[in-house]
Amino acid sequence: MTATARETVLGRIRDALALSGPVPDAAGPAVPRAYRTGRTLPDHERLELLVDRLVDYRATVRTCTAARTSEEIAEALRERGARRVGVPAGLDEAWLAGYDGEVRRDFADLPAPRLAELDGVVTASAVTCAETGTIFLDGSPDQGRRALSLVPDLHVCVVDLSSVVVGVPEAVARLVPERPTTLISGPSATSDIELERVEGVHGPRTLVVVIRTDA
Repeated sequence: MTATARETVLGRIRDALALSGPVPDAAGPAVPRAYRTGRTLPDHERLELLVDRLVDYRATVRTCTAARTSEEIAEALRERGARRVGVPAGLDEAWLAGYDGEVRRDFADLPAPRLAELDGVVTASAVTCAETGTIFLDGSPDQGRRALSLVPDLHVCVVDLSSVVVGVPEAVARLVPERPTTLISGPSATSDIELERVEGVHGPRTLVVVIRTDA
């Protein structure tokens, strides 16, 4: 009887496993976790480091006080001609008070292709790593689902300086493991076969970070 392709493949896997010796303990060897943690920097140094990283990633950075949040967001949207923006269901309505365009609240059942109709999206953030310039979104009501921050071509993300930490271990320590986490390090970018930078392939082409220095 001729063996099927599936039986042939499985047979070869069994043979390979037999040659490799006994299966190691599923738990595996202990992995050292002696990460450097608990690092801190004064507010102005964390801010300077974060801005340096974000600008290096070609993100646009705007700093303001919490009282000027709506003005900064509105100005960022106007500069880019965004007339229709999406926001997570739990975003503070006051943040869009200065914006005169159309605001659409996202909901879970809205098909992802409909998000492409938006000129941009405005979200909050969970925590930000200054050392790597990485912003973490965790799907909270003011940050929304992952598709909302990936499909529109413009992302205006509000970061509170109080949520900015020095390094990755400090950032991860603030996250809830069970929540879906999206990491953003500048606008979406990749390189083509000739190593030419191409932006907007896997996410927003433009990232604007509004850093609230007293929040």
